[in-house]
Amino acid sequence: MEVSSGCDVNESLANFARKKQRGICVLSGSGCVTNVTLRQPASSGVIVTLHGRYEILSLLGSILPPPAPPGITGLTIYLAGAQGQVAGGVVVGALIASGPVLVMAASFMNATFDRLPLGEDEVATAMQNQYGHHNGPHHQPDESDLYGMPQNLITNGTTPPEMYSWAPGRTMSKT
Repeated sequence: MEVSSGCDVNESLANFARKKQRGICVLSGSGCVTNVTLRQPASSGVIVTLHGRYEILSLLGSILPPPAPPGITGLTIYLAGAQGQVAGGVVVGALIASGPVLVMAASFMNATFDRLPLGEDEVATAMQNQYGHHNGPHHQPDESDLYGMPQNLITNGTTPPEMYSWAPGRTMSKT
């Protein structure tokens, strides 16, 4: 994902999650941000505002769409300043892009928030919801249950082996 200069990275990702009803797992980020407010857990949760322009060294986190409880999602960032200083923490304010910011993320549908460990009755309810009612016919899980894709999109050995070859035009022989 690309966040345009002048936009709030955190807010842009949260809007995407809400509008698309998708969860986001942020894996990394690159670019520069300005005037960042962070909570630094190593120093008793002190909130620090870093003024000026900083380069993103690391960006991690997750964002869930509503109805996830507030405060469950968020971003952790590590930054490098112009003089080589490094700072990091949990983003608690605006994270304004100073130039384009590229975010590498995985997004997923059906994002839910669960508290663990599940109780016995919650496990039974989850199993019933996943595989149908226990009074009906028994549903045997198949590959589509595992991968969350329709059966006709999952390869079951019928795909020609040349689809998996690394070099163009190279075919694999079946011996």
